[in-house]
Amino acid sequence: MKTMRAMQVLKAKGNFELRELPIPEPASGQVRIKVQACGICHSDMFVKEGLFPGIEYPRTPGHEIIGSIDAIGPEVTRWKPDDRVGVGWHGGHCFTCNNCRHGDFITCDHEKIAGLTFDGGYAEYMVVGQEALAMAPRQLNALEAAPLMCAGVTTFNALRNSGARWGDLVAIAGIGGLGHLGVQYARKMGFRTVAISNSASKRDLAAHLGAHVYIDASKTSAAQELIKLGGARVILATAPNAKSAAALVNGLGVHGQLVLVGVSGDPMEFTSLQLIAQNKTVLGWPSGDGMDSQETLEFSALTGVTAMVERFALEKANEAYARMLSNQVRFRAVLAIG
Repeated sequence: MKTMRAMQVLKAKGNFELRELPIPEPASGQVRIKVQACGICHSDMFVKEGLFPGIEYPRTPGHEIIGSIDAIGPEVTRWKPDDRVGVGWHGGHCFTCNNCRHGDFITCDHEKIAGLTFDGGYAEYMVVGQEALAMAPRQLNALEAAPLMCAGVTTFNALRNSGARWGDLVAIAGIGGLGHLGVQYARKMGFRTVAISNSASKRDLAAHLGAHVYIDASKTSAAQELIKLGGARVILATAPNAKSAAALVNGLGVHGQLVLVGVSGDPMEFTSLQLIAQNKTVLGWPSGDGMDSQETLEFSALTGVTAMVERFALEKANEAYARMLSNQVRFRAVLAIG
């Protein structure tokens, strides 16, 4: 029996443990991927800490995956061995619920999630339904492309669906794992791009990433500075801080949108008057399906958007996860596997 290496969580609040497991076989409609790289995401906490309802252990985390198809199961029609592919948070859908029937696969009532509802990419091989796959351009470096399957598609998809047009003022709040990609996408989409951070330390980085304007929110009100610039059409809030995100509402222009992609469990406080007077909206955005991820990769390859990453060996997953949680990684931790 052929085996593979995988880093698994054996129980809630446990560490990642290196295990030797049988190489899985793809079932009908599934492919097997030989994993080249898998990013470590803050959402992997759901597995490690047992925060996801109904999660079964042991579980192999990982939903920022780049690799190549190694084998296909029966009824696979679109894909073939050696195709270079990616898998993100969205690991499959049922096709039959009302949302799927409307083509809204990311909100499927029975959505599968890579690394949560089935074993993910902290392993040398994984199996996944063919509907979850994204074709990955071969010119993209696997380590740099892996985070695009989560942080990339989340920011890219949120911006392109925001309704903002070329030349509109778009602000990216937080220049971290999500934000450093959001600034690049906003600039490449033709928006007048503003980067917001809580120190002066990222000013040069923001300019390098493409920001036209930098706001140091530790010294001034980001909302007031945005109003001086005419008010933002879109503010993409990437940092998981509900208080700072809510304070940005006043920086929106007429018909402006505050789009939340940084996850926080804290309540947000703002008044209805803040929204009603100028027809402002606050909304969240949940990454994207396989085709959204594919288009993220294609746009990134076309325009030169790349993730800034730190590389770790598979067996160093605990170290990589700890550095990610403590905000020491600049800006995405990635496991180099294949």
